[in-house]
Amino acid sequence: MKSLLVIKPSSLGDIVHGLQVVQTLAKERPECRISWLVRERFAGLVRRAPFVHEVIIFRRRDGWRAFLRLLRQLRQQRYDAVWDMQGLLRSALMTAATRAAVKWGRPDAREGAGFFYHHRVNPPDGAGPHHALEILQPFLLADGVRPRLEFPLALQPGQVFPWHGFFTGDPAKTFVMFTDSRGAGKEWPRYDELTRLIFESMPGSRVAWCAGQPRQPAFAPPLDRFLDLTGCPLEEMIALVQQPSVFIGNDSGPMHLAAASGNRVLAIFGPTDPRRFGPFPLESPRHCVVAAPEGHLARLEPAAVLAALRELCARTVPPGA
Repeated sequence: MKSLLVIKPSSLGDIVHGLQVVQTLAKERPECRISWLVRERFAGLVRRAPFVHEVIIFRRRDGWRAFLRLLRQLRQQRYDAVWDMQGLLRSALMTAATRAAVKWGRPDAREGAGFFYHHRVNPPDGAGPHHALEILQPFLLADGVRPRLEFPLALQPGQVFPWHGFFTGDPAKTFVMFTDSRGAGKEWPRYDELTRLIFESMPGSRVAWCAGQPRQPAFAPPLDRFLDLTGCPLEEMIALVQQPSVFIGNDSGPMHLAAASGNRVLAIFGPTDPRRFGPFPLESPRHCVVAAPEGHLARLEPAAVLAALRELCARTVPPGA
């Protein structure tokens, strides 16, 4: 395979997973030219992957005329293969528009997408539930590459922000909290209390908040130990999550990026299943999942999260683990 088009337009966590798989392919097939079709809002992340040679923009908000223009653009290109890692009708139509010799799709494709593929990759072995990354790794077998992942996800350096000096201390005492998620039902509501407990019980600790929407803490944090980046642009959020630190957050794209970057991750889960959507791999000593009682996040006490955080920070992580 000398050229490959990856179709993975969204969302952030799914794109991170796809990049991890394609990074493995690129190391085994350095001669392969890799193109990636992605929504405009996530293009900055894909462009930072040194193994992606071309980024094709899907402008979803521009309507059906823009979609037809994109299909015509794809029709003009030639690829040896297409991997549709999204598995929905829209991405399958993009796949069909190409003149690729081989078109591969997900084993769990929906909305009739499978009609447009030449092949579907095999599902993971066993009854499951299978993690989202385990479903994507069999794409590697389409070009004879043994399914596996390497950490960290290697991204090119991005912009250096003024807050960079905040992360010059001990990573085990520096915490990045992502306080929201794509779905309100997955958001733990008690980050204010957890932040206050960290400041009170962990001397020398620092906490950075990040979220899609601006918000203010319900107490007065020590200004020299607190960084509020809620509401920041996506590019700044990506840079923040990659800093040497301990990530604390919900089931979200930033949580997956933190895990792929090799940081310690404390993931807070409610109604979703961490076996499918938790930090990968779940058994890594760098990762810890706190599940809310019976899936109800409002019933998860900050003290329980703090205890799990202390245990995670105290772990000895072997090199390369």
